[in-house]
Amino acid sequence: MKSNTNSRGAWKVYFFSAVIALAVSYGVIKLNKQESNETTGVTVVESIPGAQALYTKDSDGNIKPLDFTDTSEKVLDAVVHIKSTQTGSSYQNQGARELPDPFKEFFGDMFKGQSPQGSSSRPRVGTGSGVIINDKGYIVTNNHVIDNADEVEVTLYNNQSYKATVIGTDPTTDLALLQIKADNLKTMSLVNSDDVEVGEWVLAVGNPLGLNSTVTAGIVSAKARSIHINTDKFAVESFIQTDAAINPGNSGGALVNLDGNLVGINTAIASTTGTYTGYGFAVPSNIVTKVVEDLLKFGNVQRGMLGVTIRTMDSNLAKEKDVDFTKGVWVEQVGEDSGADIAGMESGDIIVSVDGKETATSPRLQEIIAGKRPGDKVMITVNRNGKEKEFEVELHNSQGGTDFIKKEKKEVFNLLGADFENVDKDTAKKLNIDGGVQVSKLYPGKIKKETQMREGFIITHIDGKRINDIEDVAAVLENKKGGVMLEGVYEDGSKYYYAFGLDS
Repeated sequence: MKSNTNSRGAWKVYFFSAVIALAVSYGVIKLNKQESNETTGVTVVESIPGAQALYTKDSDGNIKPLDFTDTSEKVLDAVVHIKSTQTGSSYQNQGARELPDPFKEFFGDMFKGQSPQGSSSRPRVGTGSGVIINDKGYIVTNNHVIDNADEVEVTLYNNQSYKATVIGTDPTTDLALLQIKADNLKTMSLVNSDDVEVGEWVLAVGNPLGLNSTVTAGIVSAKARSIHINTDKFAVESFIQTDAAINPGNSGGALVNLDGNLVGINTAIASTTGTYTGYGFAVPSNIVTKVVEDLLKFGNVQRGMLGVTIRTMDSNLAKEKDVDFTKGVWVEQVGEDSGADIAGMESGDIIVSVDGKETATSPRLQEIIAGKRPGDKVMITVNRNGKEKEFEVELHNSQGGTDFIKKEKKEVFNLLGADFENVDKDTAKKLNIDGGVQVSKLYPGKIKKETQMREGFIITHIDGKRINDIEDVAAVLENKKGGVMLEGVYEDGSKYYYAFGLDS
């Protein structure tokens, strides 16, 4: 009897549910019927109000709907597509083997369409992304996007294209600064990446897999991550890790917060297939800001050196060194006469903070020091034998001094795509020359595009005029139009001539 009563009750619930559903369905059908095209019978729904399913909070703790459309609209115009072209003349004579590129492990070969060795030259073309950071046309990207290229072309979100000039590069952080001559550019602001939090929503914006202007969403999944991809002697790796989808072509693109500000430059992915499998890595905006400021002000990056060899502390290291575990960075060695040595730091110290900022890992310590310049003083707090001590350390440059190592960066040098150094007396004597200017680095520009010059070439004459120092190069070439003839030698004594045009 009780069972029958329950059955009738359940039947009533189902019945009334069916009636309600039928009424709602009828209303929807009627509404759609009113909006139907009488000729075709096709129903067109003009708009459906979307319901916000997710919410987040801003820095002030205010709850707001999680919506990426406004952010995407802010940032898309400031992210560009970069095409790097390497012509046959620059890679045909590189030798039988290709130099290893550690970034290929993560992004694959930037240059596609390589001709087999010795075959007819066919340009190799690589693609990547970049971020416009001010209205003067300065664009940040990855060094590996434009490295070895002869020509760099930038395409804006509106599909306008421009030839780009390489202002400078920093292989130690895998960053490069370009410039285009264009008006009314949309730009992106950089924020303090120290304020970025694990779990925070971010968007990756770039041009992956040939798909221009692509936005993906994810969170910051870790900070101060080192993946040992950069083999430069003074490499700095302290990546922001994200699970926003990043693929080949995203290199140099933007990692932005929900306010549309730049928190990092997308650089690498951890993948066994060469495409996205869950984690991407971006250079933090604080490092980007420092590199850009240095390239614009000094011509190269002014890197402050602490002068120590370091390892991240963990239980195994504590056991190996027979010390109590302390979260921080173990000082393995202190360089003689380095800033750390002069300040009194010792092997076995555990660095726990710099200027009050916690240094739980080696990458985090590198990131903080990378933001400093030679001559800057930092307060290092260490744990020594269980007790905390503080040392004021004056950072040195790579040569052991505190002076800035500046590089001449005149506009004509940017056009040539080269860095120059005055030849030292010993080299000049060995080569039996009075002096000259050595090409220390080649970038995309006139020399790479129109000649087969190699780095290390020593210019002794330009258009028959004697060259003794860098100022002589600038004096001869500034405001020069037409053909240019460079005469000089390599360090093996072989003499060469290179010709190119400086017509605008």
